[in-house]
Amino acid sequence: MAVYNAIKYNHDFAGAAGNLFPLATSTISSGTANVTYNSGIDSTFKEYLFIWNNIHMSTNGESTFGFQGTTDGSNYNVTINSTMITNFNNEANNSKNYQYYAGGDQANGTDTQIFTSGGYGNDNDQCGSGYLHLFHPSDTTHVKHFTSMCNNYQDSDYINSDRMTGYFNTTSAITGIRFLPGRVYASTNMDDGVIQMFGVK
Repeated sequence: MAVYNAIKYNHDFAGAAGNLFPLATSTISSGTANVTYNSGIDSTFKEYLFIWNNIHMSTNGESTFGFQGTTDGSNYNVTINSTMITNFNNEANNSKNYQYYAGGDQANGTDTQIFTSGGYGNDNDQCGSGYLHLFHPSDTTHVKHFTSMCNNYQDSDYINSDRMTGYFNTTSAITGIRFLPGRVYASTNMDDGVIQMFGVK
């Protein structure tokens, strides 16, 4: 198995040094409804890191970007508890704040967990990038924690920098992760971007 010896994940991810083992790369094309990783998430690694670059939506302002997990390989609706804080500023530099974002929470919910507070724009220069860090998904004793950071260029010309954290409220193993438009108000797909999955040791 290949390892990125030159890449060390640091305190931004976990507080300790480790190697990233590349497991899968998904290149998104126009009309992609979701990107699903339903293999390779097992007891081989106690941590997984997903990094996405330049996710671009097909419909302006109609969705954010999010994920869900599965315990059976078919149903992506695991119970989640989560919280989110958001930091934003607009291009005119006259509307900015750092605050708790209630719309990013779930309290034993089964919806798609969103990464960002603002709707994605579909202008050619608008996109979002970030990471999801998943801890010990194969554990069958404890809940499974996760944390994320995501930046996106919102449809209304804002930069949003959002941090989300939470856990899958199940003692069953998480066997798959699905990325998809979240909080969708219209028929929205992804039409560009790359998502990578790494094991961490």
